[in-house]
Amino acid sequence: MIQELKNNYGHLFEDALLQEISEVGTYREVSEGYKMLEIGSYVKNMPLLISGVVKVLREDNDGDELLLYFLEKGDTCAMTLICTLGQTKSEIRAIAETDAKIIMIPIQKMEEWAGKYKSWRRFVFQSYHNRLNEMLDTIDKIAFLKMDERLLKYLKEKSRVSNDNIIKSTHQEIAYDLHTSRVVISRLLKKLENIGKIKLHRNYIVIKNI
Repeated sequence: MIQELKNNYGHLFEDALLQEISEVGTYREVSEGYKMLEIGSYVKNMPLLISGVVKVLREDNDGDELLLYFLEKGDTCAMTLICTLGQTKSEIRAIAETDAKIIMIPIQKMEEWAGKYKSWRRFVFQSYHNRLNEMLDTIDKIAFLKMDERLLKYLKEKSRVSNDNIIKSTHQEIAYDLHTSRVVISRLLKKLENIGKIKLHRNYIVIKNI
């Protein structure tokens, strides 16, 4: 585990902190679709993402979901940090977008390392900053972009974080992430196919020219 930590976080953390993480952290491998955190649950650990992609979602009063942002390797979740420090219930849902490797850090270490390691404090503040910007970007998309523009940005982001031009999501799953209906997504995807942006297949979408 120490080598994977150095590969992903060696440029951020000093050796002493990396060693502590390896000693107290719990290494886990999760499969695509695994629900890592549920709304309403208490957070007992903070995740450090070694590989893979995790999507973070919000839910409205009707149970409909909205994608907030993706976490990639080297990231952690700011919402998780807030919940651990405030000892409050989670207001987000985190699901593995791809197979992922994660190191879970006990929340008891959060404040200890904040006082002990400058690099950890920088990492936490930078994580807050990055996730806030991503959530503001999500708000901007909802407020200022039409659904077809939001869909294009969504497909681009999915392709980027997975480093793959094949998106293995159903129309319904995309509709959930964008907080709209499957009918709307199917219509817009067909429109994108007609203008040569994508190619639709039975169980996946190929990005061609976005």
